Amino acid sequence: MPKPRTVALVAGAALLARRALRRRVKASPLWPLPALDPPLSGRPRSRALRLLLTAHESVAEGVVQLRLEGRGLPRWEPGAHLDLVLPSGLVRQYSLCGDPGDTSSYTVATRLVEDGRGGSREVHEQLAEGMELEVRGPRNRFPLVDAPSYVFVAGGIGITPILPMLRALPDGTDWRLLYGGRTRASMPFLEEVRTLAGKRLTLVAEDEDGRPDLGALFARVPEGTAVYCCGPEGLMAAAEAHLPEGATLHLERFAPRASADGNTGFELELRRSGRTLTVPADSTVLAAVRRALPDTAYSCEQGFCGTCQQRVLEGEVDHRDELLTDAERTDSMLICVSRARSERLVLDL
Repeated sequence: MPKPRTVALVAGAALLARRALRRRVKASPLWPLPALDPPLSGRPRSRALRLLLTAHESVAEGVVQLRLEGRGLPRWEPGAHLDLVLPSGLVRQYSLCGDPGDTSSYTVATRLVEDGRGGSREVHEQLAEGMELEVRGPRNRFPLVDAPSYVFVAGGIGITPILPMLRALPDGTDWRLLYGGRTRASMPFLEEVRTLAGKRLTLVAEDEDGRPDLGALFARVPEGTAVYCCGPEGLMAAAEAHLPEGATLHLERFAPRASADGNTGFELELRRSGRTLTVPADSTVLAAVRRALPDTAYSCEQGFCGTCQQRVLEGEVDHRDELLTDAERTDSMLICVSRARSERLVLDL
């Protein structure tokens, strides 16, 4: 009969072996194959905050302004935005339009999009003062650069990232603003804009004046002028088309960038799971992947939040997001909006 000391030693060794095996399998579920790098998807891109909604008020027809309060909030620069996590789980991005020096609150505004995907309607109809909301950020992909002169072009709610820029410009700065909207009543912060801009403002209400004339606005723009544009896609396309030589263009989009060549179908291999799919021209990569892997993480579906970021192993990507850096785009993509330029794409999924 084994001695108690021998039994204890054998049991201890077996326990250590089981623990080592569990650690090895956890590091690589496919063990004894080599461990794979952890997937990118779902990694938080910024610290989440829980803030109190203390104001929910109308500031123009179809536009509400939200004030979110907290303590010691991260500072931000003009052009920055927040990711707002709605009670339904939807994540939407809104430009900060308050005071960058205020570390006790954030202010954003949003327009109701009648035929949208539900986020703006939830903000308008379901949020109420006293609710606690999760936000992420601030992040800035639309920073105000140093330039000898500026031209700002805002369409409707597109005034929100530009308004803090106007407040921040030093006295004596050479700048002009074109602010357009469907009607004067639908244009938020109009009186403050008039006060800030004075004679530098060109106001265009489409029901009174028609479409803005960007050619006239850009006439005689000095060399090195920074042009900032935020608004509907048509307005930004017009800004690109009329941009004078020697000026730089800075755009802030509310929706994914469309491809000039349209969409085509392609083959998609999911290397980890050993599946090969077809992504049709009328489907996103995310939709195709979720049909095969329903638990794949995603959130905004607009290329802004980064939740669906995946590592690319092979193929050429048509990047349509507004988030990833050039370095990140060398080996990853946001599968909710970006597609393949090549006939085949391989993801680390």
